Amino acid sequence: MPLGSVNFTAVAIAAIAAWLFGAVYYTALATPWHTAQGKTLAQCKAEQAGKSAVGRAAPFILCFLAEVVMGVVLYGILVHLNSFTIRAGLISAAFCWFGFVLTTLSVNNAFANRKAFLTAIDAGHWLGALLVIGGILGWMGR
Repeated sequence: MPLGSVNFTAVAIAAIAAWLFGAVYYTALATPWHTAQGKTLAQCKAEQAGKSAVGRAAPFILCFLAEVVMGVVLYGILVHLNSFTIRAGLISAAFCWFGFVLTTLSVNNAFANRKAFLTAIDAGHWLGALLVIGGILGWMGR
């Protein structure tokens, strides 16, 4: 699939929507997320205060870029399936999440001795983000 055939408008809309989903998701789960990390809100604020503006913004930019890449790849999968429907987008997104994201995140967090609840929170975010991306790409089509 040549990159020129990608509907970059759909990918951009999907990435923005997924990024906004993440903002709402982590805002709603801020307290359990801090607890799962074994940190207080004050500790996290102190860590952020010691960073430059670029250092504070970098994870948010990286997240958005990751969602753009996910959108392009998921678009390519839908092209190869020749199926641009919301259903196909959602199913493909869920399979990608289960086969690649959940497995990788679980292994990395296990080796880093992170709590299972933190893995669950983060995995839920990526499932939601991929479903948002898949649904939008399937809906907007080629």
